[in-house]
Amino acid sequence: MEKTDRFLKSLEKLNIHLNEKQVYQFMKYYEMLIETNKVMNLTAITDFDEVIDKHFVDSLALIQAIDLNKELKVIDIGTGAGFPGIPLKIAFPELDILLLDSLNKRIHFLNQVISELGLENIQTIHGRAEDFGKNPLYREKFDLCVSRAVANLSTLSEYCVPFVQVDGYFISYKSGKVQEELDASRHAVDILGGKVEKCLNYALADTDMERSLVVIHKLKPTKKAYPRKAGKPSKEPLQ
Repeated sequence: MEKTDRFLKSLEKLNIHLNEKQVYQFMKYYEMLIETNKVMNLTAITDFDEVIDKHFVDSLALIQAIDLNKELKVIDIGTGAGFPGIPLKIAFPELDILLLDSLNKRIHFLNQVISELGLENIQTIHGRAEDFGKNPLYREKFDLCVSRAVANLSTLSEYCVPFVQVDGYFISYKSGKVQEELDASRHAVDILGGKVEKCLNYALADTDMERSLVVIHKLKPTKKAYPRKAGKPSKEPLQ
């Protein structure tokens, strides 16, 4: 149990308490991540403590921005190896989560994790956010959209805000230095029907790593023109 003590203490600071089954699921997830990473590039971070801090605890730090102890319909855009979606699902089983990623190999890995961990009410879809954001099955159907994807906030907002229903939230995980990017994105967020409500800055437990959660509230429906066709949001971010 020593390996997990530090993890559990970090989570206690976030007022998150895991049972034995949840701890087992996190450890199994770690094992699968490291094993699969040998044959497929999922993460540059493989040290146990670093994965705990930089992937698991960081994913769950979302609790500082929004109450996750209730039934919410959540979409994780550009989920990659499953962050933050899978840690959120393990820690908060009531969440109904959809993981979206553009690489089919990663989706295959995520489906294996979901099956091995016995997770329910969590699905994956393979494709681009620009395409699914136009699809009436997904457009404005979620209480919450999250993303740890590496893109500027204007681009990310165009990917993510269309999925959020009015009065829902898009929350972007960012590094600590975000003010300039935040200021540059405000007009884009407004065009998409949202408003930056707050930005929470924090340090990852037991590290000096500064992180931010940018909380965007969806106030009105997104215009049909958005998201623009695939590739456009990244090449020409909304100004």
